[in-house]
Amino acid sequence: MDHITFLVAVVIVTALAFDFTNGFHDTANAMATSIATGALKPRTAVLVSGVLNIVGAFLSTEVAKTISGGIVDDTLVSPGMIFAGLVGAILWNLLTWLVGLPSSSSHALFGGLIGAVWVGAGSHGVHFDKVVEKVLIPAVASPVVAGVAALIATYLAYKLTARGRKDSVTKGFRIGQIASASLVSLAHGTNDAQKTMGIITLTLISAGALGHDAGPPVWVIASAGLAIGLGTYLGGWRIIRTMGKGLTEIQSPQGFAAETASTTVILTSAHLGFALSTTQVASGSILGAGLGRRLAEVRWGVAGRMVAAWLITLPSAALVGGVSASVVKHGGNFGTVVVALVGVAVAGGIVLVSRRNPVHASNVNDTHEVTIRTESPARVGTAA
Repeated sequence: MDHITFLVAVVIVTALAFDFTNGFHDTANAMATSIATGALKPRTAVLVSGVLNIVGAFLSTEVAKTISGGIVDDTLVSPGMIFAGLVGAILWNLLTWLVGLPSSSSHALFGGLIGAVWVGAGSHGVHFDKVVEKVLIPAVASPVVAGVAALIATYLAYKLTARGRKDSVTKGFRIGQIASASLVSLAHGTNDAQKTMGIITLTLISAGALGHDAGPPVWVIASAGLAIGLGTYLGGWRIIRTMGKGLTEIQSPQGFAAETASTTVILTSAHLGFALSTTQVASGSILGAGLGRRLAEVRWGVAGRMVAAWLITLPSAALVGGVSASVVKHGGNFGTVVVALVGVAVAGGIVLVSRRNPVHASNVNDTHEVTIRTESPARVGTAA
């Protein structure tokens, strides 16, 4: 325990805070389609998802090892760099949550870490070959693979049930969705909770508390699983609305197909140690499911904004992480305090702005897109 300094403790707490934002930011990945089709009530959905995220955290550690000893040189990383990277990731998660965009929490984390290490240790501190192999290639391939799989599965689902009674078919697929959405939650915990495990493990390695190439201790696995599970239960209603109602009008056969495709891709990648974005996989599956029923069902304007968010997530988080790392590097403990205070202030401001147009379990299915109300209630009338 001598290695657990105050800064290391702050980094661990910040990592768990990121894990919490990852949970409510990515709840939509598992439950948006089930909520949109009525297969699960909103509060029930996030409870089931939260519990299964915790369970999923204990299933594998391959992705955690990729992060703790893969994309950056752990011999050059300091706790201050990791802290700076986490600040960039958290702020990007909160900003995209505010506007209801399902961007990648994973790429926000990778971007923040890469930017911070690049500034703090130089470009040789980042293993760019591993970034391409383990992050960028899966980022391009995974939503395409998931989308194609969901498209084919949707087409077959409608083809095979074409002569069935509509109410019976809907009821059957809604029951199936309970299972498929649960599996996505399990897969999300397996993939995404590991990213925080990897960050905490990297912190402990950099502080000398663990040896190089060490895996995450049990307490790290448990705390990361609990943090992402609690965040999931909170419910990222803004992003759930976008993914459930914004991309396409989801029917139960499409929801089942999309969730099954997402689960398959996420669990396969977690086994192989690919730290892919579960958000991109789930979004690709939903788009594929929309195309599988009818081309006109996809709202390409929303899809385009999502893709734009995907493209700028990693560099944007890297920029914030790099600036934060520069302040920490040159300011020492004082710089760390400044970054922490600025981060808390910005995060608090985002939360306050979000209350102008609240989205919650009761209105999550009301409209297609989330908007930010900037005028007073007296002038605007009722919120969307």
